[in-house]
Amino acid sequence: MVTTEPNRPTNFIRNIIDDDIKNNKNNGQVVTRFPPEPNGFLHIGHAKSICLNFGIARDYQGQCHLRFDDTNPSKESEHYIQAIKEDVQWLGFHWDGPIRFASAYFDQLFDYAVELIKAGKAFVCDLNADQTRETRGTLTKPGSNSPYRTRSVDENLTLFMQMRDGEFADGSHTLRAKIDMASPNINLRDPVLYRIMRTSHHQTGDNWVIYPMYDFTHCISDAIEGITHSLCTLEFADHRPLYDWSLDNISIDSHPQQIEFSRLALEYTITSKRKLASLVEKQLVSGWDDPRMPTIAGLRQRGYTPASIRDFCDRIGVTKVDNTIEMGLLEYCIRLDLEDKAPRAMGVLRPLRVVIENYPEGQVEQLNAPCHPQNESLGTRTLPFTREIFIDQNDFREDAPKKYKRLITGGEVRLRHAYIIKCQQVIKDEISGEIIELRCTYDDQTLGKAPEGRKVKGVIHWVSASHSLQAEVRLYDRLFTTANPEADDTGQDFTQFINPKSLEIINNAFVESSLANATPGDRYQFEREGYFYIDNKDTTKDKLVINRIVTLRDSWAKISQKNA
Repeated sequence: MVTTEPNRPTNFIRNIIDDDIKNNKNNGQVVTRFPPEPNGFLHIGHAKSICLNFGIARDYQGQCHLRFDDTNPSKESEHYIQAIKEDVQWLGFHWDGPIRFASAYFDQLFDYAVELIKAGKAFVCDLNADQTRETRGTLTKPGSNSPYRTRSVDENLTLFMQMRDGEFADGSHTLRAKIDMASPNINLRDPVLYRIMRTSHHQTGDNWVIYPMYDFTHCISDAIEGITHSLCTLEFADHRPLYDWSLDNISIDSHPQQIEFSRLALEYTITSKRKLASLVEKQLVSGWDDPRMPTIAGLRQRGYTPASIRDFCDRIGVTKVDNTIEMGLLEYCIRLDLEDKAPRAMGVLRPLRVVIENYPEGQVEQLNAPCHPQNESLGTRTLPFTREIFIDQNDFREDAPKKYKRLITGGEVRLRHAYIIKCQQVIKDEISGEIIELRCTYDDQTLGKAPEGRKVKGVIHWVSASHSLQAEVRLYDRLFTTANPEADDTGQDFTQFINPKSLEIINNAFVESSLANATPGDRYQFEREGYFYIDNKDTTKDKLVINRIVTLRDSWAKISQKNA
């Protein structure tokens, strides 16, 4: 039955399902599946598919299977399987029944291949990969029949059994469907169904030396599991005739409906597993879960929340039109999710020492501040105020333009949740001329109230020099400098577009003392700086590591407008 949730999204796929239920197709049942290949980590594009497949199963009170399409063991591993399971669960979804593997159906797939041979619809071919490619033709030129296409059923059966028994070398023989080498759809030009590959499989060990191809495996796996709606991205639209042909020509009762939707393309990222793997292998990133990567694990390590990614997937919708989504929308979703729930804190990333000369030496004043300006349930925090504090270097200028509202020589500024201070003197390094310290005074009548007779507009953040916590802060930014790094019209390798400023590590940042109670995985808004995440991988009891999730505003949008 269809749920009656008022906010349930609608799209062309759900309209199809609504009609199917209305017409009692599949007895009104809805069974979807998420079928990743375990040859890498999942990325943001997979998140769209996860939300779609699991979301439809949830809303239609159906089922969604997690099935690994593990037909190429040379590129697969148990490590990827565990990572994918973690990603699905972290996003907030749970599969129905046990985890499934296409490899569990290898015996049945083999039997169906034999069935095709006996029906004269498959043959063993001796052409190697290059020769097969040469005879396939082009989009404007038909292919040519393999010289082995006319083998008898008995000969094909014998050769296929010999393939299974390991009597031939890798790549020397394939099993191909016998369809139409002149078909305008190249996928129907006698596609390969099985190839010889002596590679141990992570699930079946060394039981097999032949492995079915993805196109042959996927549709049959769907049918075996009783999938009703097989949802995949648009690049598989040309494969649908082969999906249907395979099921129409074997003795299987179920015939799922394949429906294609547009894949997710996101600015300033790549979603090719091969290219993502290349970044990892060339050590251009620290791993699949590098917080700059568009992988779900990378987004999680950066500090994104499951809710923000689900919201993003809901907002971009499901269509049949390919388009590229602005990175700003994903960043908007995490800001929106954290705005009401992330406690506020102060962190000085580039510290400049300030000595308040008229504040008593050794005195520590405990100031009270809300953890959130609107969310009272988050409580309050204590800010130690002392004679020496740190402010950010960017919050002071000796010579500043008129609109500059922070601290200047001889000027005043309010310290957030504290007093107004005035800069009296600038101390510089004798050799470099760099500003190393400010000498200021404070107005002890300005705690929580405006000064009499003067107006102070600027407000800056600060921390106590003696009571703050030192931290390593990692400022993450977009991994690429161009919105479409996968475009090949420039002839440049995509790695040439890697942003050299995608990661800045600040080893000498200081944060307020309330973060002594923070635990790895906590998220905060550092006032005036952005949203930050206590890194749960590298933080220890002796070292606080903090990742910037996102800035408070879209600084890239300003850069784009400036360059327009």
